[in-house]
This record gives sequence, C-alpha cells and structure tokens, in this order.
Amino acid sequence: MRERTILLVEDEEYLRENLSEILELHGYKVLAVPSGEVAMETARKRSFNVVLTDLKLPGIGGIEVIQSIKNINPDTACIILTGFGSIESAVDAMRAGAFTYLKKPFEKSELLVTIEKAFEVHSLKEENSKLKNDLKKNHTSAIIGTSSEIQRVRDLIEKVADTDSTVLILGESGTGKELVARALHYGSSRSNKPFVPINCGAIPEDLLESELFGHEKGAFTGAIATKVGRFEAADGGTVLLDEIGDMSPGLQVKILRVLQEKEFERVGGVNPIKVDVRIVAATNQDLEKAVEEKRFRKDLFYRLNVIPVNLPPLRQRHEDIRVLLDHFIENISKRRKKSIKGVTPEAIKIFESYDWPGNIRELENLVERLMVLKDADSLINHKDLPDKIKKPGTEFKIGEVEMPNDGIDFNAVVDDFEKNLILNALKQVNGVKKKAAEYLNINRTTLIEKMKRKGIRDSLGPADSLD
Repeated sequence: MRERTILLVEDEEYLRENLSEILELHGYKVLAVPSGEVAMETARKRSFNVVLTDLKLPGIGGIEVIQSIKNINPDTACIILTGFGSIESAVDAMRAGAFTYLKKPFEKSELLVTIEKAFEVHSLKEENSKLKNDLKKNHTSAIIGTSSEIQRVRDLIEKVADTDSTVLILGESGTGKELVARALHYGSSRSNKPFVPINCGAIPEDLLESELFGHEKGAFTGAIATKVGRFEAADGGTVLLDEIGDMSPGLQVKILRVLQEKEFERVGGVNPIKVDVRIVAATNQDLEKAVEEKRFRKDLFYRLNVIPVNLPPLRQRHEDIRVLLDHFIENISKRRKKSIKGVTPEAIKIFESYDWPGNIRELENLVERLMVLKDADSLINHKDLPDKIKKPGTEFKIGEVEMPNDGIDFNAVVDDFEKNLILNALKQVNGVKKKAAEYLNINRTTLIEKMKRKGIRDSLGPADSLD
C-alpha cells in the first residue's frame, strides 16, 4: 500500500506533537514542521498527499504556504487550521487553493474525517492528472489501424496537434472525424482546457446561433435567463464544428468573425466577448464544390482549410479490419461484461470483402449487435453475419461439406462445388461469360466447356446473350 503522507505545519509545539501522534496512530505518515519557511523548503524536496497548516504562523503565513505548495504540486489537498474562524479567513484560504478549513478547537473525530476526505480528493485529482497525461502521451491511440493511410493521418496529427492552426477534417460519415479532433486537442497545450464538440447539422438553424454564442436574458421568447454558448464555454480549449458544411450563410459570417477577431456577441447582446479557442472543423461534404455552387463562403473555406486532414473510408483500408474487430470486441466485452472468443477466419474474410458504406461506425454497430446475440465464450462465424454483407459465393466454402457416417461421393461433391462456383460467378457479373472467366481466373473456353458439361448454359436465360 502506498504511504499516505501529511505535512503538518504548526508553530505551537504541544499541538504539533499531539496532532502528529493522533495522525500516526491512524496510519498516516506525518512530517511536522514549525514554520512556513521550513514547510516550503520541505515541499520543494518531496511531495505530500495532504498539507495541514495553521493559518497564523510566524513569518510566512498559512495562506502563503498553501499558494507555494499548490504551485509545486496542484494535486496536493490543503487544510487550514485557524483559531480565527471568520468568513474572511475561510474565503481567503479557499481562494489560495485550500480544500477546507478547521476552526480551533476541534474534535479528534472531526479532524480524522476531514483528513480522510482530503485524501479522497487528492486521490481523485491524482488519477485525473494521470488520465490527462496518458491522453496527452497517447493522444492518437484511439485512431485504430496499421494501414499506411491511417499512419499518415497519425503522423499529421503529431505534427500539427500542438499548434493553434485551424484544421479541417474531411471524410465520409462514420470515419472517425471526432476522434481526430480529440487527438488534436489532447495532443496540444490546450489539453487541460475544455474540448467542446457541436454538430452543426443536428441542431435546427434557428437554435444553432444560440448554442454557439449563447444569448442574453429576454433575447427571444423563452430566453428567461442568460445562457453561455459553446464558444464561451470552450475558452482556452478547442471547439469542434462538426458537419460545418450544413451551416447557413448567415452563421458562416459569424464564424468567420470568430476566426479573424477572436470575438462574438451573444444573441441579443451588444458587448463583444473575447475568447481564446482553437477551431477544428469537420465535414463529409465537398466544400470546394459547395464554394463553386455558392453554398459555402470562399473566405471561410480558406480560413478553415489551413491544415486539411483527409480520413480514408474503410473500404480503402481493409487491412485495418482485423485490428478494428479485436478493438471493438475488447471494448464491448468490457462495457457489456460479456466476452466472446473472437471471429472465425471465414467470417473475417467476409468482413474484409465488404465495402462498409457506413465505415467504422457501421462495423462497430454490427460487432455490438453480434456480441449481444451470441452466447458468451463463443465465436462469431459467417453464419451469424447479415446477408447484405455476404458476397455471392461466400456460402459455399471448402471444409463445410457435411460428412455422413457412411461416407460421401467425392466426385459428386466436387462437381456440385464447381457448379456452384460458376453459377455464383455468373451471377456476380450479370451472366457475362467473359467477365465470369476473368473473375474465376480461368480461360473463357474452359468456362464454356465446364458449363456445357454441367448443364449450366440453358439455365442462364437472357443474360447469356450478353456474350
């Protein structure tokens, strides 16, 4: 178990010794010092979970001690001990960063409860800091894949994350544009400030302006109080304007002003509000075409398109599908507390051969549906997959022939297998024998001969005439 350390700062010797004894009897590791000067020198050499300091000390006072220690380690939980329990002293202590204060004299039980709460606060802050640091170090870890296309995206994020350059993320729906925006935020010096996404296409046009910029009380019917908008809430951080191609021309002008002047007015307001935000925009539309068609402002497009990030659709990086399957199965297993063993090789081939028009989101949703329906500790196989992602011919697989106890007719099984391959190849190319031969990687004459032997030709109907 980790040591639970306390720095005790108390100039009265008898109280310092009594408090040290009480806290050590309850398992805390206590270092007691008599002055603020010694406390600050000690804190520079080692860290403590909790600082318990008297408000009134000779020389440097308790509030200065807290301010100094907070500068060294912001996660330290500080408690002020005061015999001057005025509201003013309490407020000053809180402003300095104190977790709480105890008014002398206090009961032992009150002290121990307060100390324990301070340790809980320290633990939460420490955990939160660790998570933020992990995110900063591994900010591209959520962008899954080993393909060269995805590696290029990760490399670009690494180069531009810790800048204030505006980024335009381009890609089809479901390709992970918000993940890229989050990676840009958590890889930057703004990572300790808010990341605020807003989907411009999901909010009605008459409400979007208020969502972005906020409104003043009485600005319109129903505005019963002043509302802070997303830009104001994100001050110091990052705003993601998702699906910006759906934004009206009127709002485009106001976004342009934020980019240029770093200011805006709330709806119904007259005073400009300054903000320091980085804007990341995303769209599944061709904005250059929208500019040509006068649906999107040219000046805004150039302001947004400083660093373009193009996300490839899943159909262009099928080699990432196995990695994505493993990732989704692991995450969904944790979330639903239900594990499966994985995916059969036959099913993986079908996953890899499908075009995934809904991209990564479609793949994730399908994996979740299959895991809900499957028994625990089973395998997802090709029979579990919906018909729409199966290509013709996938239902005929070597190794899946039923094996009766009395044996099989080898030649008949092989003949049926060849016939099914040819029929499905012809179906795949609308009956054109030349294309079917190319699909099967055999000569056209060989295909025609096999069709004659297997009696396939007469069953094709009108499509056969395409040859």
